[in-house]
Amino acid sequence: MNPGVYILQSLRNLRYYIGSTGDIENRLKDHNQGKVKATMHLRPWVVKGFVPCETMTLEKQSELRLKSYKSRKIVEKVIADLIFPWDYKRP
Repeated sequence: MNPGVYILQSLRNLRYYIGSTGDIENRLKDHNQGKVKATMHLRPWVVKGFVPCETMTLEKQSELRLKSYKSRKIVEKVIADLIFPWDYKRP
């Protein structure tokens, strides 16, 4: 699978978690098996969105940039459109 940024949602409290990976299926397993310290207490998780990136460098940069917005509305827009806010084309 290609590298990309994923958004998970906790079924326990509906919070989002943003991460990056080249293998979303295995990464989701890690989260749901409690192997990720940051998410182990809010299991189970479901994938809400995955935005592919061209390179692993771009994947990491995009993950950090999306996390820096700290906005639920922006995360939900990314989930709906599967595109990063900075990639929108202005008319």
